[in-house]
Amino acid sequence: MNLETNYLGLKLANPLVVGASPFADNVHVAGQLQDAGAAAIVMRSLFEEQIDGEQRALMYSTEEQAESHSEATTYFPAYSEYQLTPERYLRQIEDLRRELSIPVIASLNGCRPGGWTDYATRMESAGASAIELNLYQLVTDPGMDANDVEAEMIDTVGLVTTAVDIPVSVKLSPFHTSPVQFALSLEAAGAAGTVLFNRFYQPDFDIEELEVVSQLKLSDPSELLLRLRWLAIVSPHVHGSLSATGGVHSTDDVVKAILAGAHTVQLVSVLLKHGPRLLSTLQQGLTGWMMRHGYDHVDEFRGAMNLRRCPNPAAFERANYQRILQSWRV
Repeated sequence: MNLETNYLGLKLANPLVVGASPFADNVHVAGQLQDAGAAAIVMRSLFEEQIDGEQRALMYSTEEQAESHSEATTYFPAYSEYQLTPERYLRQIEDLRRELSIPVIASLNGCRPGGWTDYATRMESAGASAIELNLYQLVTDPGMDANDVEAEMIDTVGLVTTAVDIPVSVKLSPFHTSPVQFALSLEAAGAAGTVLFNRFYQPDFDIEELEVVSQLKLSDPSELLLRLRWLAIVSPHVHGSLSATGGVHSTDDVVKAILAGAHTVQLVSVLLKHGPRLLSTLQQGLTGWMMRHGYDHVDEFRGAMNLRRCPNPAAFERANYQRILQSWRV
């Protein structure tokens, strides 16, 4: 069985990628993941706010500037709370590339064009194989038009892709009005691939202290369904790579994502729960499924269930919505 896949122009041994997470913070742990079968590893994100904070600190102390910033900085981590400073992040890329044979994908997290995008060139110089650009913006200003939001994101992608020679993927949220059109616009701006979808960590309320409480919840398999639907819809139209992230926990999940059109799946929560050895189990499971269904190469069934090739395209559209609702009985 041939599990090789092309992702962002990178030749990977299989579709299993370790997604953006603390795993890449430790070279030894990253090595264990590689040995267990990881085909590539994505580093945790370097945030726009970190880079801006470092640049401001060159002029005056970060804490003084933070208190005068237009946004309430108490909602953001203090500069010292980030696990990797911008300079340490670049050194970590070098360390990982020195010790690993698999691609190391750096991650930039921001929402609008700015000086932080210059770090893409520094990541390339440090040895990153590719860059995953995580465009995360929660728009709360009623005066901001949706077209302006996406235009800023496209401008950001264009700035990064023209500054580097390595491939750039874009990690999206599921809340765009027309994900297919937006993915095509990102390709036109130079993106080599799209990652579906960013997981949002929703805050809760403490009703006794009247405070907003941050919480971290790992993904569960039910989250994959949203990814499958949009992978199946987007994949017939884009030319670049697609990666599924969020909700992949089993061999069946890996197969489903590839059937929908994914070139890779990104794993985080399931590895945090079960450790690196699960990668070997997933790889063996994928091989076994291919043997049972007569596939010799993973490319042979990629996209077999997408909107263009699916025997029942209406399952992705309004017909499915109506049928499900009409099936309810009381």
